[in-house]
Amino acid sequence: MRQIFAIVFLAMFGPFIGALPANANPELWAKFWPQTDFSRSEVPFDEIRNGGVPKDGIPSIDNPRFIPVAEADHLTATEPVIGVVVNGEAKAYPLQVLIWHEIVNDEIGGVPVAVTFCPLCNASMVFDRRINHPEKGEILLEFGTTGKLRHSDLVMYDRQTESWWQQFVGRAIIGELTGTELEMLPVRIESFTKFKERQPSGLVLVPNEENFRRYGMNPYQQYDSAWQPFLYNGDLPDVVPPLSRVVVAEGRAWALDFLRQRTRIETPDGLILEWEKGQNSALDAAIIGEGVDIGNVTVRRRTDTGYKDILYTVDFAFAHHAFHPDQPIIFE
Repeated sequence: MRQIFAIVFLAMFGPFIGALPANANPELWAKFWPQTDFSRSEVPFDEIRNGGVPKDGIPSIDNPRFIPVAEADHLTATEPVIGVVVNGEAKAYPLQVLIWHEIVNDEIGGVPVAVTFCPLCNASMVFDRRINHPEKGEILLEFGTTGKLRHSDLVMYDRQTESWWQQFVGRAIIGELTGTELEMLPVRIESFTKFKERQPSGLVLVPNEENFRRYGMNPYQQYDSAWQPFLYNGDLPDVVPPLSRVVVAEGRAWALDFLRQRTRIETPDGLILEWEKGQNSALDAAIIGEGVDIGNVTVRRRTDTGYKDILYTVDFAFAHHAFHPDQPIIFE
């Protein structure tokens, strides 16, 4: 299965692969990254791996285009989107677009955001692009892809300082801004129908150029069922398969299969996790809208006035284990 995935990946991305060495080489990196301060790092350089594409080889979307949700008839009902609502403005970012671009620099509800998706970790995360620099004050960042991976996860860079950022945790790991963290926003990873039902006046991201990539197709075909993560050689979780999904919220992780069996989990401190069928995996079938049903997850907190969406992610178990090795996965 891993061989099938590798063949499909190379067929899709082969034209964009750069002739870059496999091993960490900061001296060579500096030739391509003259603004990056490689003297500052909080991770070993040998944990950084080339992902098979050069800097910006997977191009971010910096001037996103949207259509009203009622006009998005190109999406199937169960196709996955990242649903973002900020200050009353709602936008859906389909994974059929993000799988080819990984980062969208946008603004929603007056907040500048980076909408990100790492296919190899199944990590969908949205960050506020503003940071407070100790010397320069507030800085608005714009993000691109480095073409590098750490623990099989997307390493982003900001175009203002060319510091490198770990997408999975929203933290700068190399460069001037090392140690700086981005604020993560609560979003829903949901089917297009779910977004449309709760935000009928929302907007939907569409490609700037329809034929730029094979939108709607999955270049990581059958990755869901691979026996081992791609470009990853770290420890694996011992209680669930590495490419199974986990739901993570407030420092706790639940196996998605466990939540699917229960359909609803309520914790003593008022956290409510719910699962409902009707969302395709973006990393299974050749056509995303035909992927296996992994279901919709919501995570909310009970308050005195009702329920409130909170921060949560649905990631591959190996990635959760790589970045949070001391955080157990609840599976029974």
